[in-house]
Amino acid sequence: MHMGTSTVVRKHFTIDEFQQIAAAGVFGEDERFELLEGEIVQMSPLGPQHAACVDRLNRSLQRLVQDQAIVRVQNPIRLGEYSQPQPDVALVQPRDDFYAGGHPEPEDLLLLIEVSESSLAYDRDVKLPLFARAGIPEVWLVALVPQVVEVYRGPSEDGYGEKRTLRRGETIVPLLMPAVKLAVEQILG
Repeated sequence: MHMGTSTVVRKHFTIDEFQQIAAAGVFGEDERFELLEGEIVQMSPLGPQHAACVDRLNRSLQRLVQDQAIVRVQNPIRLGEYSQPQPDVALVQPRDDFYAGGHPEPEDLLLLIEVSESSLAYDRDVKLPLFARAGIPEVWLVALVPQVVEVYRGPSEDGYGEKRTLRRGETIVPLLMPAVKLAVEQILG
């Protein structure tokens, strides 16, 4: 018996299609998804250490940036037509409407922070190149294991040109917000 060859066709979704799917209630109430280069990706559930780190960052950054930026926590950003990630923390340009008219786009982004408990390789291999191609000036990957903060700058089509790894006892100052100084232990707890 001869079996015909089947071709797998992958459908790439636009942000608009992704939002329609979400609005139709296809995703479960507690499930989190993001759109990365047209593919719908389920985000890993948030463990208590991950959540605590995001809360620490949120509190510290709110205090430090005040009106110089808006601190967004786990809210979508729009990167072109096919990617709508939800970084753990984003510092975006201040706007009176708080982006009610549309999610922030690359030119609005001052700093993105991803907290990684088990997703470090994925964040490095999949998300970082996407952020670099979009021209996001600076990304921090907070690695709960091994307790470091990786700082990426100098975005290009080929990735980030500069990477620094900071440990407890060191301080980070965002490129575009020199008044904001964060000790690594303020982030890691």
